[in-house]
Amino acid sequence: MRTTLLKIVSAAALMLGMSIGSAVADEYPSKPITLILPLGAGGSHDLNARVFTSIIPQYLNQAMIVKLMPGASGQTGTAAAATAPADGYTLLFSHNYYDQLQQHVNDLPYDTTKDFVTVARLNSARVCLIVRADSPFKTIDELFEFGRANPGKLDFSHSGQWGAGMVPGARLLQWAKVNANMTPYRGGGPSLKALLAGDADFTLQFPVTIQNQGDAVRTLACAADEKKLGSPPTFASLGFPGEIGQMHRIVMAPRGIPADRLAKLREAFVKLQGDKTYKRLMGRIGEETNFMSGEDYEALRPKQSEAYKALVESMTSG
Repeated sequence: MRTTLLKIVSAAALMLGMSIGSAVADEYPSKPITLILPLGAGGSHDLNARVFTSIIPQYLNQAMIVKLMPGASGQTGTAAAATAPADGYTLLFSHNYYDQLQQHVNDLPYDTTKDFVTVARLNSARVCLIVRADSPFKTIDELFEFGRANPGKLDFSHSGQWGAGMVPGARLLQWAKVNANMTPYRGGGPSLKALLAGDADFTLQFPVTIQNQGDAVRTLACAADEKKLGSPPTFASLGFPGEIGQMHRIVMAPRGIPADRLAKLREAFVKLQGDKTYKRLMGRIGEETNFMSGEDYEALRPKQSEAYKALVESMTSG
């Protein structure tokens, strides 16, 4: 009887131990999370990622590691994230142009609508047009007047085909009736380097990136009033019709991620918004923390898709 009882107790203890061990093993996240950026180093996404990945481990109890994967106008990194296991250990830090615009112009190896779900919209920003500090162009009117008088003589460096720099830049050139050379680079950082190296006459960048250049560049106009850049004229004040140049920075997960893991990630990003260190660091790089929840941004994505489809049709017609 005693031997039998010991066997039963031992078996129960073994099963309990296995159950506890399994529960510990299933605790998410139990290892570092990889955050893929489909963009190059030195751009606004890179700067933003370095900030929030340094703080969010406090709310996840695990590190979040930035992995830069630029190439093919964002398709290299996006495809890597789309084909990663939907287990919450691989995320994508992208933007609305790659997410909902490129599908209307490229034959993609993935479907962003079906393959990704939004964790959070970290923030949004609007672009500015800049030239080097030693540029002969003091105003955007001078730049465009030269471009109209000298077709094909202006060089525009941008962050990649149908990306956050190319689209508003192309729309501005279309509106101003300027024929310029448009050269794609692997992200905002490389396109800025091209400008600074003298390989381009102008580019479009975000305020956070421009501030870091000090006196090396001159801002000619912005999509919104940017007091920290000296309040250059806005595109609207110059006569540009409609909204232009707003980029949403979004953290996404492969669709199919377990609901409890998605909820935990979303909760961590919500908690991040109240973190004083996070706010201070974002302010230091000149960024707003105009956060939007993953649920709210998911509702926005279909509307973006329709608007971007119309945009592509207007830019490619004729």
